Amino acid sequence: MFTGIIETIGTVCQIRQEGSNKHFQISSTLSTELKVDQSLSHNGVCLTVTAIENDKYWVTAVDETLNRSNLGELNIGDAVNLERAMHYNGRLDGHIVQGHVDIKGLCTKVLEMNGSWEFYFEYQPNPEHLLVDKGSICINGVSLTVVNPTLNSFNVAIIPYTYEHTTFKDLKAGMTVNLEFDVLGKYIARYAMLYSGKL
Repeated sequence: MFTGIIETIGTVCQIRQEGSNKHFQISSTLSTELKVDQSLSHNGVCLTVTAIENDKYWVTAVDETLNRSNLGELNIGDAVNLERAMHYNGRLDGHIVQGHVDIKGLCTKVLEMNGSWEFYFEYQPNPEHLLVDKGSICINGVSLTVVNPTLNSFNVAIIPYTYEHTTFKDLKAGMTVNLEFDVLGKYIARYAMLYSGKL
C-alpha cells in the first residue's frame, strides 16, 4: 500500500529480457535502505526488489504489468518515480494507492501557468473507472487532485515542488502515463454495476 507521495527519482541502468518478463536495474538513493522482497512503487507500479548491488537494485515486471503500464516503454537512462510502502502508523499525506495500475492514459497537453503547470490527459473510458471533480487520481505514482473530469479525460495542476521532484518535469504531450483510479471509487462503481444488473 502506498500514498502517492514520491520519495525520490530512480534511473534505469539495465534492462534484461527473459521470456515475456523484463528485469530492470534501477539506480537510486534509496537502494542502500532497501531489502530483498520489499515492495516498491515504480511510476505507480508495485514491484518486488529481487536483488541489491550497492546503489542499484533489481525488479521484475511480468507481461501483464508491461502491457497495462508504461514500464514496457522504459529505456536505459529513463527516470522513474519511486515510493516505498507506507507505514501504518504514519501520516497518509496523499491517498490510498495500491500500486495496481488500471490503464495507461495519454498526456494531451501541458500548459505553463506562470509558476505552475496544468497537464491534460485522456484515457479509454470504463464504467469502473470513476472520477469526480476534486477527487483523487494516481498518475505515474503521484497522488493528485482531479480537475474537470469527463467520461474519458481530466486535468491536474502541478505545483513547482512536485514538478521538480517527480518525472512530471519530463512529461510531454503524446507520452503515456500510468493511471490508478481511487480504490474507493472503484468499489462504489463496481457495486453500482452489480446492483443495477449490469454485471
